[in-house]
Amino acid sequence: MELDFEVVDLDPVDHPEEGDTAPDFTRPLVNDEFWADESLSSLCADSEQVVLVFHPMDGAFPATYIWNEIRDRAWHEQATVVGVSISTPYEHKQLLEEREIEGNHRLFSDPANGVAQQYNIDMDLDGMAGIEEPRPSVFVLDSDRTVEYAWVAEEWPDFPDYDAVEAQL
Repeated sequence: MELDFEVVDLDPVDHPEEGDTAPDFTRPLVNDEFWADESLSSLCADSEQVVLVFHPMDGAFPATYIWNEIRDRAWHEQATVVGVSISTPYEHKQLLEEREIEGNHRLFSDPANGVAQQYNIDMDLDGMAGIEEPRPSVFVLDSDRTVEYAWVAEEWPDFPDYDAVEAQL
């Protein structure tokens, strides 16, 4: 099968691993009705598990595939599911509406990509000087932000092992 895009190997990164404490951050957290600044630590404190999903900007085909799979697998029934991307709150609201993502799903807006930088998973957008986004990644965190599971893309595009994430939930 011929692909309409090139698969690119990504350099290794030193991201949070199982047993590490995930960096805390505060950003606008968007649901299907509104958004407000919230910290990752407050979400974790209120949940047994948080699935933190770093994804490309809303509208990019990998983001669509990732969120369709997460929605269809109903991860929100087992954990709090939270996305992070460079998209604005307005774009996040549109993604939630268009993909019919409801329930315990929310998206952090991080246009400057500072959270991905904290996690060492930032990457330049091909052909866009000075613009970067997070490398696709999934971290399952406990109530203390301890990483129980970590997956970070090693190529572009790349998608999580959804079954492995579900096994952790």
